[in-house]
Amino acid sequence: MESRPLIAITMGDPSGIGPEIIAKALLRQEIWEICRPIVVGDLPTMERAIELLGTGQRTRPLRSLLEMSEVGEVPILQATAEDLRDSSWGQVDPRGGRAQVEFIKVAVDLALEGKVRAMVTAPINKVGLRLAGVSFPGHTEMLAHLTGAKRFAMMLAGEKLRVVPVTIHCSLKEAIESLSEDGIWEKGLLTHDALRSWFRVERPKLAVCGLNPHAGDGGLFGDEEQRIIEPAIERLRKEGIDAEGPMVPDAVFRMAAQGRYQAVLAMYHDQGLIPIKLLEMEKAVNLTLGLPIIRTSVDHGTAYDIAGKGIASEESLVQAIKLACKLAQR
Repeated sequence: MESRPLIAITMGDPSGIGPEIIAKALLRQEIWEICRPIVVGDLPTMERAIELLGTGQRTRPLRSLLEMSEVGEVPILQATAEDLRDSSWGQVDPRGGRAQVEFIKVAVDLALEGKVRAMVTAPINKVGLRLAGVSFPGHTEMLAHLTGAKRFAMMLAGEKLRVVPVTIHCSLKEAIESLSEDGIWEKGLLTHDALRSWFRVERPKLAVCGLNPHAGDGGLFGDEEQRIIEPAIERLRKEGIDAEGPMVPDAVFRMAAQGRYQAVLAMYHDQGLIPIKLLEMEKAVNLTLGLPIIRTSVDHGTAYDIAGKGIASEESLVQAIKLACKLAQR
């Protein structure tokens, strides 16, 4: 009996690097040894990417998810009626914006119905989302809506560092204004549960960042630490969670990378993502916590500046597929 999990890989923005990194990833024997990948996307776009790369791969339009494929093939579930044959690499296209949303919806339905064990997402373009009439600022919020998740979080997980931002896709001003005790507490619970159930960390230790320089320095540089962050940490401790902080942001990520903490709660998007992308670029994987399905993703964007040049690295996608398979087995 086939034991490799069926994994849906969404193609992402058809004008970005998603199609070419998928083609490159599916050339690697190691991927086929751990899963049965299917691409939820657009056949002509994938064929265009394969021609660009000159890999000689064969596309395999799927009529059934039970069909078996192998290295050298790219199994594709056609998931859009948009005609993308004359679309251009590296340019926002309303058709591509609509298509990238359709890919996500189809993959989510497959995962919710149990037809695939996990979904892995190639990067989408947020301007494309807006052109498609989608109000969500990114993948994470859209997936939460589509799956009915009330509590959710974005984790960037690498070999040395795991980071969960408390606020994500909003301006820095909005992040500061929306920071709340409940939000920090909620993200701490989700992080702790994920570390135990998915990463098999028996006694996770969380580091909670301060918001301000020097974690406020006793109120000299802001009172959010005393007013918001410290009460949230106390609530986490009452839940039996080993949480420490507020930690000085410019020092805590180094300590976590050295193994002192299993994850860091960052107060806003860039506070957490800059250090992990600096330390673990191409190794970090975006993992959505709190969903009723497994979803992993690359930790980069559509890279319009290099789309269509055949030079994009598939390494982050490979790591995302590997993590999805590992979590599916658990």
